[in-house]
Amino acid sequence: MNYRIPFLCFLSIVPYFVKAQASTQLNAAEIRQGLEGLNVTGSVLYIAAHPDDENTRLLTYLSRERKVRTGYLSLTRGDGGQNLIGTEQGDLLGLIRTQELLAARRTDGAEQFFSRANDFGFSKTSEESFKIWGKEQILSDVVWVIRNFQPDVIITRFPEDARAGHGHHQASAILAREAFAAAADPKRFPEQLKQVKVWQAKRIVWNTFNFGGGGNTTADDQLKLDVGTFNPLLGKSYGEIAALSRSNHKSQGFGSSLQRGSSIEFFSPVAGDAAKTDLFEGLDFKLDRNKGTAKAQQLLNAIYTSYDVTDPSKSIPALLDLKEEVKNLPFKHQQLDELILACAGIWLETVAPEPAYALDESIPVLISAISRVGKNFPMKITLQDRSRGKVTELLPNQMATQTVTIPAKSIGITQPYWLKKTHPIGSYMIDSLSHLGMPEAPAPQAGVFRISFGKQFIDITRPIVYKRTDPVKGELYQPLVVAPPVTATMTEKSFVFSNNTAKKITVQLKAFKDQLKAVIRPELPAGWKVSPEKADVDLKTKGDVQNLEFVVTPAGNVSGGKLSISATVEGKTYNQGLKVLAYDHIPVQTLFPIAEAKVERADLKFSGMNIGYIAGAGDLIPESLTQIGYHVTWLTEKQVIDGDLSGYDAIITGVRLYNINEQLSGMQPRLMEYVKNGGTMLVQYNVNGSLKTNNIGPYPFRLSRDRVTDEQAKVSFLAPNDPSLNFPNKITAKDFDGWIQERGLYFADQIDSHYVPILGMNDAGEPSSNGSLLVAPYGKGKFVYTSLAFFRELPAGVPGAYRLFVNLISKN
Repeated sequence: MNYRIPFLCFLSIVPYFVKAQASTQLNAAEIRQGLEGLNVTGSVLYIAAHPDDENTRLLTYLSRERKVRTGYLSLTRGDGGQNLIGTEQGDLLGLIRTQELLAARRTDGAEQFFSRANDFGFSKTSEESFKIWGKEQILSDVVWVIRNFQPDVIITRFPEDARAGHGHHQASAILAREAFAAAADPKRFPEQLKQVKVWQAKRIVWNTFNFGGGGNTTADDQLKLDVGTFNPLLGKSYGEIAALSRSNHKSQGFGSSLQRGSSIEFFSPVAGDAAKTDLFEGLDFKLDRNKGTAKAQQLLNAIYTSYDVTDPSKSIPALLDLKEEVKNLPFKHQQLDELILACAGIWLETVAPEPAYALDESIPVLISAISRVGKNFPMKITLQDRSRGKVTELLPNQMATQTVTIPAKSIGITQPYWLKKTHPIGSYMIDSLSHLGMPEAPAPQAGVFRISFGKQFIDITRPIVYKRTDPVKGELYQPLVVAPPVTATMTEKSFVFSNNTAKKITVQLKAFKDQLKAVIRPELPAGWKVSPEKADVDLKTKGDVQNLEFVVTPAGNVSGGKLSISATVEGKTYNQGLKVLAYDHIPVQTLFPIAEAKVERADLKFSGMNIGYIAGAGDLIPESLTQIGYHVTWLTEKQVIDGDLSGYDAIITGVRLYNINEQLSGMQPRLMEYVKNGGTMLVQYNVNGSLKTNNIGPYPFRLSRDRVTDEQAKVSFLAPNDPSLNFPNKITAKDFDGWIQERGLYFADQIDSHYVPILGMNDAGEPSSNGSLLVAPYGKGKFVYTSLAFFRELPAGVPGAYRLFVNLISKN
């Protein structure tokens, strides 16, 4: 078995921003834990399909108790899931979930990897997943990660069959098994071998599970491992740390209770040498098994024995001797360097005074460094800026600073690397193998800094960050942003026009430099008209924002297409918008999507324009209805319980309202009273677990897990004469063209006879379901329950979805 040089696992349980944005300091207990880890050489790679699929308890145990290098490869970034904290979907949700995974890894000590596969939504079979992803392409990604990471053991979360519960889950297990063999075969993906070597892991196993409800795949004859150990150095058990890790998946509502006590994990062999008593059976992870490391082992043993938790700096001379001894040997060099810096209390950061800079600006960067050794420390510590040559002595507990200037163009526009290009439904477009597998691109840096201890030195880098002090939250860091000189952002991703009626489109401009002059030009589908055809803008100060209005009129024979915005500045043309994601649990994410929106002309008729909306977990239905002319009022729980609802033509509930709102016991009777008195109420989809009330409608029905994942699945009209399909818009099969991701999810079943099922649909090879859309008269009004994915279709500008939704909220 060849020896690999692992990356350092950060040992502390730290806030989200620390590793990515600021210099960190291990405490004395964590340094001791790190010293133990220098004596271990193994690695393990866990493979599954999505963020939150990983077994954080096992990852924590492997990285912190067994001290092996531990990684998690998630095939996707979770783009196709639901969002419980906001309205972001698709790529934006994937960006949030990427950062949630990185926060989880900083907690449990593992490393994070991805393939280029896109989470296109729920899939029922691995065959469908492979068809959309391109199996060979994603297999090559898994092989690439294995050849780079070089795991001794590979672990899968799911089986290859239907017990996995999701086509992506099945696919992850199949790809892991095939990649286990392919990574060792020089004939498979030989283009990778210019940068990596073939690699054969010792074994691959399936981490079986007991999810309850009949989902028990564990067995007494399987390999068992108790991962519920308590770590006195960290003051927590691995179950407690794992719960903290898993609770980072906030967009999925995965807050977890801390688990204490024994916890058994089970493993079933998949391929390679079968293990009977331990995951790492037959593998020697001790340092001294490598030739020429006997003296290094002696030094390490002495360091560990003499380590003083009250003064870790006493270990620095011996650690420097160890560094000299192993300089030409396979060893955890990066981890050793980080431990030396930690023992010296070295803190170094590079900070820009503003959060964002335009491409043609210069960035002043303040470099601050300090060493927290005692006054009697026996050697001089210096800091050298390698690119500029300046050497500064780091006196004990005295902050040293210097300022340097970095041209922003040397960094380029900061953007998630997988979102730089428009991508198809199945995968991201990634040109460079250097990025493949990485969770994110390296952060902008001010250079390489050399910390010298006498004649020994350590070279380190730090990301350039923006730092500010919030009066409530205290010191906050966020990533540095390099932007185009101006961005042009439209209010929506799609605009639906009622017939040939003109619409005002607002474009928000933001200057990222002073004295910005630009010419803004919209571009439309052939035959469509816009006024004005261009606009000159003059933004005096960096950060200035100006809204422009363009009147767009559908015309000609083209029913739709794209509206694009370009900005010409000093002879150069830019076409980026601006999107900022700001949540407390992840770093601020800033990206610059192409400044374009979908425009569609639809034959829309209306009846009743005053809508009340009760927010659920988060969707863009109110914004979608507002842009086609509805007046939408956001209703609070108090307004529903105590207010007069009679003035609303319809009331709509947001997605998963009945799963998350604790006030439903008070609201539901008032809502049913509103319907009984002549109102129209539409309830969007809810999941079948954790309902706050089982009485969603005036008559009973049950929520199932049934769904139709094929967005092109044929739709049959079960009640063709019902007003839902006829007033005010005549619905035809054409209205179900162009839907995205899925038809619907969590369909109703066990439906009371008072309801009229409107539509039938099914995925290939399955029986038709009639639970996607139910309508029932109640008193003088109308109640509608729909599992159709309107929360996706309306923001995507699907004309037929708009026409049907308008019918459902119209008074008959």
